Amino acid sequence: MRFTGVRTAHAVIAPLVAVPLALGAFAPHVYAQAPTPSPTGTFGPDCSELPRSGGGSVAAMAEQKVADAAAGSRQLAQLTAALKQARLDDTLNRSDNITLFAPTNHAFNSLSEAQRDALLNDPERLKKVLTYHVVDADVTPSELPNGSFKTLEGSQLTTSGSGTSFKVNNTADIVCGNITTANATVYLIDGLLTPPD
Repeated sequence: MRFTGVRTAHAVIAPLVAVPLALGAFAPHVYAQAPTPSPTGTFGPDCSELPRSGGGSVAAMAEQKVADAAAGSRQLAQLTAALKQARLDDTLNRSDNITLFAPTNHAFNSLSEAQRDALLNDPERLKKVLTYHVVDADVTPSELPNGSFKTLEGSQLTTSGSGTSFKVNNTADIVCGNITTANATVYLIDGLLTPPD
């Protein structure tokens, strides 16, 4: 009889121990979140506005120097005019491995007409503003999440964000990025950057 009691005790205790162990299988697992990978190729909401072929397309821009590539893009018509007025188009075309944070027509149109005229009619200030949009290095998408870059103007600009959503100086959005030209990488931005005083 004593044997039977011990066996019964073991039979009762074993399931009580097994149940919490089995419930452990249902405990939530915590996985480390992988960092968002850097985009490859062009990215951003306004990339769809680039033509699929011909002037202004990604393929056409890849064959041209940066100022010439900008001149072929409808989105960069006002930037192109400003570069010519500041006599920077040839300078950019002669440079190698640069990055242009290119303000779109929308960026220029966000200024009032008086502000735009004042900028375009002040050659020294115009050159300072435009060279603040150029980094003398090839900025890759992997550097954008927490970037700080010296510009041709001499001051720093910063980039932040993740995935395919990035800002420059916390003010301008990159609306189409990682466009390759013959001598530069281009990121279209929807705001005009102002160099620090």
